Amino acid sequence: MPILPPRWRLPYVALLTVIALLLSVSALQHYDGTRPWEPFLWEFSSVAVIGTLALGVHALVGRLQGLAWPRQLFAHALGLPAFSVLHIAGMCGLRLAVYTLAGSGYDPDDVGTLLVFEGGKDAVSYISFCLISRGVWMARAAAARAQELERARRDLAEVRLARLADQVQPHFLFNTLNLISSVMYEDVPRADRLLCQLADLLRQTLAAQQRVEHTVREELALVEPFLALMQARFGPQRLVVQIAADEAARECRLPALLLLAPVENAVKHDVARHLGRVTVVVAATREGDRLRLRVSNHGDAPVPESPPDPDGGLGLRNLRERLDARYGDAARVAFGPDDGGMTLTVELPCAC
Repeated sequence: MPILPPRWRLPYVALLTVIALLLSVSALQHYDGTRPWEPFLWEFSSVAVIGTLALGVHALVGRLQGLAWPRQLFAHALGLPAFSVLHIAGMCGLRLAVYTLAGSGYDPDDVGTLLVFEGGKDAVSYISFCLISRGVWMARAAAARAQELERARRDLAEVRLARLADQVQPHFLFNTLNLISSVMYEDVPRADRLLCQLADLLRQTLAAQQRVEHTVREELALVEPFLALMQARFGPQRLVVQIAADEAARECRLPALLLLAPVENAVKHDVARHLGRVTVVVAATREGDRLRLRVSNHGDAPVPESPPDPDGGLGLRNLRERLDARYGDAARVAFGPDDGGMTLTVELPCAC
């Protein structure tokens, strides 16, 4: 990491210039010589050298981080006199060069006077720079730790999402194979068609899993053939499918295979349990920057024994965990009875 990031170089030079100008104007007010540019030369030369040395002090403080305090104090005991000597030498060298170019003589104070007069101010400057640099390095370290923590959190969330997504296909596959097995001895050609449709659907779900997330349009492209497969299994007189999604909602992105398990649960837990016709509705609407998804099922006949799992089973638990890992509190899930059936409602941010 550079001592002074590029974006801070111009502001740093501007700050030094402003300080030098203010000091020069103050010195000019007390100047009684015949060359009014001299106060500007004195202050600008001093500020320029100190500004450069301050970067060296900042680098030194950074290198000393993590060392024992005695070693740091020893380094600063050597750094302070070096700072003062370099300041005096650099400042006098710049002044001598300008005076020579101007054709004027330069008669600085003797070395002892310079060391005493400038040394006290240099000690205050050096200690101030050390304290400021210490705070800057600590802030940088804290920011780096925060970035590393955020990176680790994102990596963990991605691993968690991948693990949760991996649960979708086996869950869906096992239940679908169970449904197909119930007709394979009654109607072999029909079972064969169902298996071919299932193979095509599995190829699509494998491709979807590799992308982690996709659009609602692509998600519905998986849900629709699944429901068509289930209609072939139960018959259109038992299962009625309604899919409604506005164009704005279709462009929103969501975790891949998010709806497949809830839709599969609606078929398994309701169509298979009802004696009459069941209507499964999958709807998607966009409201501002929010995406609203709804999966509901309603049967014409009363619900027979054993009501469905109020928590929605594994599929809904998986959905809740995936949304929590991906969106946190920005996503909401509601599941419960609705007009003789069950409705799952999901709200999450719409990212296109």
